[in-house]
Amino acid sequence: MIIHSLADVAAVILGLWILLYLLDANQANAFVGFVRGVADWLAGWSQDIFIMKTEELRVFFNYALPALIYLGVGHGAAAWLRRL
Repeated sequence: MIIHSLADVAAVILGLWILLYLLDANQANAFVGFVRGVADWLAGWSQDIFIMKTEELRVFFNYALPALIYLGVGHGAAAWLRRL
């Protein structure tokens, strides 16, 4: 259950950062800065996999990919551990 929940939290933070970026949230806000910092840390391994001409598409794909991977791996690992 813990692995499942951690994967969900990671995906929510990454999705929240995508949403805040696309809605042009105030980058000077402390909450936005915190979400961006955590999202950058979570997606550090996947940065610049996709290089798009528009910044919005680049942010979307470079943060959505790790969110999907965290969900898939986290839920898969949790299901496997439940069977043990």
